[in-house]
Amino acid sequence: MQRRDALTALGALGASGVFAASSDASGRGYDLLPWPVGQGVPPIPVGDGGASAGSLQALHGKAVLINFWASWCEPCRAEMPALQTLAERESAHLAVLTINLKESPEAIARFVQATGLTLPVLRDPQGEVARAWGIRIYPSTVLLDRQGTPRSTVRGALDWAGRDGDALWRPLLQSAPQRPRKR
Repeated sequence: MQRRDALTALGALGASGVFAASSDASGRGYDLLPWPVGQGVPPIPVGDGGASAGSLQALHGKAVLINFWASWCEPCRAEMPALQTLAERESAHLAVLTINLKESPEAIARFVQATGLTLPVLRDPQGEVARAWGIRIYPSTVLLDRQGTPRSTVRGALDWAGRDGDALWRPLLQSAPQRPRKR
């Protein structure tokens, strides 16, 4: 009976989003979820990290990754160098924005200085932006196509500069799906 109680408790923790990442049957350290049909594009925060609320509109024509992270999250810290490498390597047709969850400007500055991060870092001091984007697990990255349409969310860390990352973001560069014709 103790084993069943322990498994029930672990299931409850997982359902509540306490775990930073999960592995699916393929052994990946991340989950890929389609963007909910009919859900619009939530706003992003205004900041001085090189991005603003109008940035998504300004980035029209580029694929965009919006990464939600925190410096206390080890998987977030582990994937940040790959995000930076990807952003530098593919800057002609891909933009990477990062949104930090509930940390002070000083904590963010320490992390940026310690890691040499040059990606735009926007703050979400109350977690409102993460909630609007449906983020409950860290790290999570929302993938937007060249037209600014969210396509999916990656929950958990991965090597964005490697083969798995390429397989997820490169399709975002394809032309927009055709809209149904009016009759």
